[in-house]
Parts: sequence; C-alpha cells; structure tokens
Amino acid sequence: MKTINEILQYYSQNASYVWEQFYRHFLMSAYGVLFAAIVGIPLGILIARHYKLSVWVISLANVIQTIPALAMLAVLMLVMGLGTNTVVFALFLYSLLPIIKNTYTGIRHVDHTLLESGKAMGMTKFQVLRMVELPLAMSVIMAGLRTALVITIGIATIGTFIGAGGLGDIILRGTNATDGTAIILAGAIPTALMAVIADIGMGWIERKLSPNKNSQSTAQQNLAS
Repeated sequence: MKTINEILQYYSQNASYVWEQFYRHFLMSAYGVLFAAIVGIPLGILIARHYKLSVWVISLANVIQTIPALAMLAVLMLVMGLGTNTVVFALFLYSLLPIIKNTYTGIRHVDHTLLESGKAMGMTKFQVLRMVELPLAMSVIMAGLRTALVITIGIATIGTFIGAGGLGDIILRGTNATDGTAIILAGAIPTALMAVIADIGMGWIERKLSPNKNSQSTAQQNLAS
C-alpha cells in the first residue's frame, strides 16, 4: 500500500514529465514500426515471389533479432551518435522480422485458385496483388505489425542510455535512487499499459480492416467485378 501511495504521489508531482516521456516513448516505437513497414512489406512481397531469396532475407532478419538491444545501440551509437534517431533506427531493425515474415507468409498462403482466376480474367500482376493477394493477406500482415509494435515498445525503454528519453528515463532514475522501487514502477507501469493498449488497438484494427471472414469474399468480389 505504501508503494502504491508513493507511485500516485510521483504521478501527481511529475504528471507533465511522465506524459511527455510517455508520448516520446510511443513516437519512437511508432516511427520504428512505420519505417519497418515501408521497407518490410514490399520486401516480404518480393521474397514471396522469389522463394530462394526468402531464405537469405529471413535468415538475415533472424540474425538481427538475436542481437542484444544494448549491443545494437552501442554499435549504432558509434555510427549515428546519441539521440532519438539512433533508437528509432534500432527499433526499425528489430521490427523487420515479424513484418517481413508475416507478409511473406500471408502472400504465399493465398489460394492459388483465386490467383489463376485473376490472371485468366486478364488482370496484371499489380492488379492481382492489389485486388486479390493483399486483401487476403492483410490480416496476417497486420498481425506482424501488431507483434512488431509490442516488441518495440519494450525495447525502446533502453533508449534512455543514449539520451533518447522515453519511459526508460523514469526507470533509470528509480534504479539510481536509494529506495526507488516506486519510481521504477512509475516508469514500468505506463510501459506495460502502452504495450497492452497497442496490442488491443492493433487487434481491433486488424479485425475491422481485414477480418478473415470478409477477406476472401472481398477478393472474390474484385474478381467478379
């Protein structure tokens, strides 16, 4: 009970600071995933077309994923210096694997009957991709984006070590304090809440944007029109 009171007291005394770091933390995570989506989705589509290339690309993304976050930041810091851009680039790298892999999986598992129907109707490759493959694969792609966002929210906390700010700043302050349990929790709780809210929000978007029960009908309607 004492700890809870201390957490609430910290929030009341530092509300603007906590909100600023919360917002900063979310932006770093969101930008990392956004840039990864811009690169990863087209790359996933490309390797779905070229199976031999997929082995190398996914293996490379797997290697990146296994590098410890602190080690990654240390290396990038030597090249890019301190600050937010370095953290965003690290989050971009960590987001690539789920986005590329899910895009590749989603495109590869599209029903070939629908693809052949589209080609038989005279659709170009781009039209088949836009009107058939992407609608059917969208739920899988969104699941990859959802996973990437939750991962980056957790990793972004260590951005404080290179001066990027975020909720990791509050956690670090707690570790440096004599009795900083409440301060550590004051930073950890919003981080966990952000991850949960992001997961629920992306799940809702996934269902509304491209639910599985409607994806196939949408693609079939596109073929019929």
